[in-house]
Order: sequence, then C-alpha cells, then structure tokens
Amino acid sequence: MNVATQAKLWYLQRISAMLLVAFVVVHLATLVYATRGGLTAAEILERTRGSVVAALFYGGFVVAAALHAPIGIARVAEEWLGIGRRTSGVVAVLFGLVIVVTGLRAVYAVVAS
Repeated sequence: MNVATQAKLWYLQRISAMLLVAFVVVHLATLVYATRGGLTAAEILERTRGSVVAALFYGGFVVAAALHAPIGIARVAEEWLGIGRRTSGVVAVLFGLVIVVTGLRAVYAVVAS
C-alpha cells in the first residue's frame, strides 16, 4: 500500500470518528431524554416506525461505523498480529461488509417493522 493510500485511509478513519462521536452523542442524549420522560423501549420503537429521519440517522451511523472499524482492524492485524497487508485488507473489507449488512438490517427492522 502506497503512502497516498495510507494517508487517505487515515483521513477517512478520522472523519468517520468525528461522525461517530456526533452519532453517539445524539443517540445517547435522545435515549436519556426519552427514558427520563417515561417512555419505554416499546414506545420508543413505536415512534421510530416509519421515520425517515430515524432511518437516515441510524443508516449514517452504520455507514460511519462500517468505514471506521475495518481500517483500525486492518492496522491492528498488521502491527500486532503480523498479518500481511493483503490479508488484513481482505479481513477488513469482509468485516466492514458484515457491519453494513447487519447494521442496515437492524435499521430496517426498527424503522420498517
């Protein structure tokens, strides 16, 4: 992997980290606000059903996580486990795909069910 590619991945991971911070803060603040207001999990799920805003928010959350985590996993696999770049890249892509598929399925289940 050349230096330009490494730099792009570094920036992508940092940008996705910034997005994840925003997603986590909004998610936690919303849950605290809702539960302190007396809403149950069932009532919260009822409010997300059919919500385009919830689908976009949590879909973005999933995509940010699917970009962020595999980059870190590839670096850890290379540096700590001694796995080659090609193998760590394949593992990272597969891990990212698992995050996207399972995450978007969960978003669909919450919003469409």
